[in-house]
Amino acid sequence: MALNGAGKGPELKEAAQPALIKKAQGAPGTLSEREEAQLMAEAEPFVRFHLLEDLLNAARANSLWPLTFGLACCAIEMMAAGAAKYDLDRFGAGVFRPSARQADVMIFAGTISRKMGPVIKALWDQMPSPKWAIAMGGCTIDGGPFKYPNQYAIYEGADKLVPVDVYIPGCPPRPEALINGILELQNKIKAGRRFKPSTHEGPIPIAKAERTNAPTGRKVKG
Repeated sequence: MALNGAGKGPELKEAAQPALIKKAQGAPGTLSEREEAQLMAEAEPFVRFHLLEDLLNAARANSLWPLTFGLACCAIEMMAAGAAKYDLDRFGAGVFRPSARQADVMIFAGTISRKMGPVIKALWDQMPSPKWAIAMGGCTIDGGPFKYPNQYAIYEGADKLVPVDVYIPGCPPRPEALINGILELQNKIKAGRRFKPSTHEGPIPIAKAERTNAPTGRKVKG
């Protein structure tokens, strides 16, 4: 078919339209399963199909609002992560909220004393669901250097108070470590119910690793 000359706009548009799309605009139920699959393939560059839950999780992951909340020395590293050099706003997590009712992430940054336990629980209960928690530093993971027999001053881990989603080791962790923890939390939120924790296989046994012979520079086994 020759499509040239003036006034050929509607004809060109009609000719460029795939036949299956035109057929689908007719009576419902006129496409076979094979034709439906082909139609989906033709529409793929223009239409994306996702579960509503996946779209909501993507929005939640990219708009995390942490609570303005620091417990001890790790809070200095959290402040540094939110400042100009590291800029948590690049990852959608820089809007620290002054009210627990406006936040959805609690970052435990520092030693958790027994006196702070009821306050933390009250703030956690005020946060709307869905909400998440990050344990930042050794003190919030298992008590850190303040953990010893018969101690009575601190909680030996944030998970004694609330469910923790991400653990960030270190004393204190650097701002880059906090950013990595937030990215891991975003991956967990996006995955939703399909989330599977990553497995760590541990170090390679020395007997199977290759080492370099210093005098000769050659690689040897064992």
